[in-house]
Amino acid sequence: MTEPPRPRARAFGIAPGVLAPGPLNAITDVAGVLVGHVTLIEGDDIRTGATAILPHGGNVFQDRVPAGLEVANGFGKLMGATQIVELGELETPIVLTNTLAVPRAADALIDWVVAQPGNESLRSINAVVGETNDGHLNNIRARVLTPEIIAGALSNAYGGPVPEGTIGAGTGTVAFGWKGGFGTSSRRLPASLYGWTVGVLVQANFGGVLQIMGGPVGQMLGRHYLKDELDGGDADGSIMIIVATDAPLSDRNLARLARRTMAGLARTGAAMSDGSGDYAIAFSTAEAVRRTPHRRSQPANYEEVPNSQMSPLFEAAIEATEEAIYNALFTATTLTGHRGRTVEALPVNEIAGFFRESWRHSPEP
Repeated sequence: MTEPPRPRARAFGIAPGVLAPGPLNAITDVAGVLVGHVTLIEGDDIRTGATAILPHGGNVFQDRVPAGLEVANGFGKLMGATQIVELGELETPIVLTNTLAVPRAADALIDWVVAQPGNESLRSINAVVGETNDGHLNNIRARVLTPEIIAGALSNAYGGPVPEGTIGAGTGTVAFGWKGGFGTSSRRLPASLYGWTVGVLVQANFGGVLQIMGGPVGQMLGRHYLKDELDGGDADGSIMIIVATDAPLSDRNLARLARRTMAGLARTGAAMSDGSGDYAIAFSTAEAVRRTPHRRSQPANYEEVPNSQMSPLFEAAIEATEEAIYNALFTATTLTGHRGRTVEALPVNEIAGFFRESWRHSPEP
């Protein structure tokens, strides 16, 4: 039903940008960030799951982190978005799942937060749940994901290497006509720029004309949006982009950081079509800007990065987003699902050959 794990983009020499990745080249290079997946593959038509991103391993409701939101195209069901915009903070982890499972993911998240020690008196929770529609490969109307299943993504969350590809909420996704999924990447600024890290995680389920490192891969492979007068590819779909950083940023500058991920998305050839939900949430794990109960109860001073120092972080977010999308495509495996549909994995060896030939003729490979 599924193929063995496949190598990431860098194994084929695909390493976009000028900044170095962190040790894991993953969102978990930002210290304290945890990621958990739960995958559901059953019978001939269930191909779905959920993924949780925890800003830190403590009580997020009590020790909130500043956050910012960017919406490039709002065809989606991002629960909790308005309070992020209004207050500029996360008070729960983020859960990603399929479109029709959003309410159940919220139930799982609320139950998880309520049960944490120290939250006995809370009466309001802004559960943050994002989604993409996996209905091409998954019988989404069956609504098989329960709060109990989705809670597994929260309880299974850990640091370290992040599984990618056909897993969690990326199990049934499709990107550029190929099998999509989860991908992650990171960038670490040099010590002269304070050594901050930016990590990105993407749930890739969107369309367009695939480009890799500027190369016209979608055209080369003959599979892309608008090919043969609209019959060769679909641009609708969605992407959820989660950005973590240890730089002490205000929610305003986190919104600016989230906005830059759309430049990375555009580099991959995304169409950002009418039916695509293109969202980015960025948060900071820095203790200096964490919104603890003490800081929320009285006026507080926060140490934060000034506007003039944001540009290197912007570049980091752009590069990490681009590579995270490549990793989602490179690691995803061919999958057959609902109504016998099969979505093939990206032919990475063919693409690698294309780039080797291009570099061989380049004056400066």
